[in-house]
Amino acid sequence: MNLPNILTMVRMVLVFVFIKLFLADSLASMIAACFVFAAAAITDYLDGYIAKKYDLITDFGKIMDPIADKFLMLAAFYLFAKFGLIPMWMFIVIAVREVGITVMRLIALKRKEVLAAENLGKMKTVSQIVVISVILIYVVLKKFNPTWRQDTGGIIGLWIPVINLLMYISVGLTVISGAQFLHNLKKD
Repeated sequence: MNLPNILTMVRMVLVFVFIKLFLADSLASMIAACFVFAAAAITDYLDGYIAKKYDLITDFGKIMDPIADKFLMLAAFYLFAKFGLIPMWMFIVIAVREVGITVMRLIALKRKEVLAAENLGKMKTVSQIVVISVILIYVVLKKFNPTWRQDTGGIIGLWIPVINLLMYISVGLTVISGAQFLHNLKKD
């Protein structure tokens, strides 16, 4: 097993750690969840970079890397939806797109075809990482000061509108990049 594949497996383990920490629902566990999510997101970048730079691309990596990526994102969005931080419909839209595209990529891999991520898909991933990070910071701040109210105005009052805006951007990019992927797939 090479380093990129090890990083992919570490990311899978980190997803379970992230879920456990988030569900523990304390200030310390939420801070730890932020760091675990950041570490998992960094492994996402590193495994791809190292695999390409040092020609360490494997069939295992081609299959498991996108699964680990989607597992991380979907776990975070599901938890956010479950606890009312985002609407459930947003999670469902993201989940349907992510699972559908991943299944299509895996089917193509069985036929020895590689369906590479496109620029819009990469922008979608970055938007998802950003909005998840912002929501996690918001949750930590709320845990730090439970009496903090959204309706007090100023910077405090901006968190929910900013999160909503980022979520709409992320969901929009999710839908548009999925449609672009399907359109480009039909052209081939």
